[in-house]
Amino acid sequence: MAFILGRLLAVGLVHIGLLVCLCSADDPFVFYDFKVSYITASPLGVPQQVIAVNGKFPGPPINVTTNNNVVVNVHNKLDENLLIHWSGIQQRRSSWQDGVLGTNCPIPSKWNWTYQFQVKDQIGSFFYFPSTNFQRAAGGFGGFIINNRAIIPIPFATPDGDIVIVIGDWYTKNHTDLRKSLNGGKDLGMPDGVLINGKGPYQYNTTLVPDGIDHETITVHPGHTYRIRVHNVGISTSLNFRIQNHNLLLVETEGSYTFQQNYTSLDIHVGQSYSFLVTMDQNASSDYYIVASARGVNESLWKRVTGVGILHYTNSKGKASGPLPDAPNDEFDKNFSMRQARSIRWNVTASGARPNPQGSFHYGSINVTEVYVLKNKPPVTIDGKRRTTLSGISFVNPSTPIKLADQYKLKGVYKLDFPTKPLTGPPKMETSVINGTYRGFMEVVLQNNDTKMQSYHMSGYSFFVVGMDIGEWTENSRGTYNKWDGIARSTVQVYPGAWTTILISLDNVGVWNLRTENLDSWYLGQETYVRIVNPENTNKTELPVPDNALFCGQLQHLQKPQDISSASTLGHCFTFVFILLMLCGAAPSFIR
Repeated sequence: MAFILGRLLAVGLVHIGLLVCLCSADDPFVFYDFKVSYITASPLGVPQQVIAVNGKFPGPPINVTTNNNVVVNVHNKLDENLLIHWSGIQQRRSSWQDGVLGTNCPIPSKWNWTYQFQVKDQIGSFFYFPSTNFQRAAGGFGGFIINNRAIIPIPFATPDGDIVIVIGDWYTKNHTDLRKSLNGGKDLGMPDGVLINGKGPYQYNTTLVPDGIDHETITVHPGHTYRIRVHNVGISTSLNFRIQNHNLLLVETEGSYTFQQNYTSLDIHVGQSYSFLVTMDQNASSDYYIVASARGVNESLWKRVTGVGILHYTNSKGKASGPLPDAPNDEFDKNFSMRQARSIRWNVTASGARPNPQGSFHYGSINVTEVYVLKNKPPVTIDGKRRTTLSGISFVNPSTPIKLADQYKLKGVYKLDFPTKPLTGPPKMETSVINGTYRGFMEVVLQNNDTKMQSYHMSGYSFFVVGMDIGEWTENSRGTYNKWDGIARSTVQVYPGAWTTILISLDNVGVWNLRTENLDSWYLGQETYVRIVNPENTNKTELPVPDNALFCGQLQHLQKPQDISSASTLGHCFTFVFILLMLCGAAPSFIR
């Protein structure tokens, strides 16, 4: 029976492959095959279980071009459910592919599931990661590059190379143990270190860094200029990134070209991505330090929370030695970091693939149609459980994803009643969702009344960062907004005891996650979703439910047993279809 099913699928896929060849020459398909599994690694000198993709930690980068159709076949070889989220990828018309619990049923252990989405009108630097069960604390992440099409110029000379660097705080405990601590009402405490590309620190100090730790080395050629894409994929620690004796020319962040300016170091908050041009213009008398150190904490106590790698010129004359390059000397002053954040502005003259090209979308002149003030506070106790909240609500993920509940007209799965202002009564646990208006223009004020830095991310969109300041936001704060060249991005920091305002043009139909990127706070409920529906209900603004959709919760009965074997057989036929596509010239690359 399995053989017959395989033959039938193969024949069907021949026709699908030929159809793709005929209809998608302008928007090629790019295929990836991801096997997500546990491996043992010792990034900080302690053997532990980490999550690898295709045996690699971190996972391999995805490298595509604007408007490519991306197909990623994910094999879940973990012992628990899995979802992969594509942070910053807008999934236009298709929140079905977003890979979070509000839109997707998780991929069961030992199953595989295929994501298919188009990187429509996007360029830039992003990353992917596992979004459930606190798994990002164990790895499973990697870079996601979207290159310009050849006909769209980039606003700088073509670099000599492209380098991906993932940084993040790290614990030597397994993610399952960290999860148990949070479930037990405990704080995670200080991380054990910072990883650079999955490796621990170079031994710059024998007291702080023990023997036997492998470190990252990046080899470069003197005189060359590289585009270095840096992603903070960590749990909850903001990191200051710097390269000894080298300027960082900021050129892009999360899909938007920036006004170009040099930094000696830049604060990169959890979930954020930046790309810099770095010219190798030093004399190579020795190697140079690459540093990612903790910010917004008592830095004298957090010295171990520092990642150190090596920049190695091919003509280097010796090893790096001596003290690390200094971080900004402003440990107890948020103003320096905030001024730096405000200096990151949109390059409104650069060409770029996007629905509203840079320079033509004057967000400052659009009338706001809805305003939400979202406030977070330190963790609270609700019904005996330690929880985090957003405007007094701790989000509870439903057993049936919101998208599926809408598709099958289920009642009582969620409430479309998220408040526009923080609740004044006691906090509560609810599945409460924001009711966004299609083609509306939403102002969201993020008020951080916690003592820790927060990062916020919204799926499906780039929003405009128009203001941030210390203190409590008031309506008079609008007078300080940047209404011309505020950066458009998908993840923004909110300083403790401060606010940040973003503007969002609600033109992407779907259900979109709005969350803190601080993994511990996200896990404990600091999130919601924005539901945006086109009243005309047309496929022009939202794609139908995928044929391979998984079912769970109230719709579990729709998950047919034969779907398990079908998914497995489809995986075996995957390479066959790829060969057909290659023959037609529709698939430029495939990575196993």
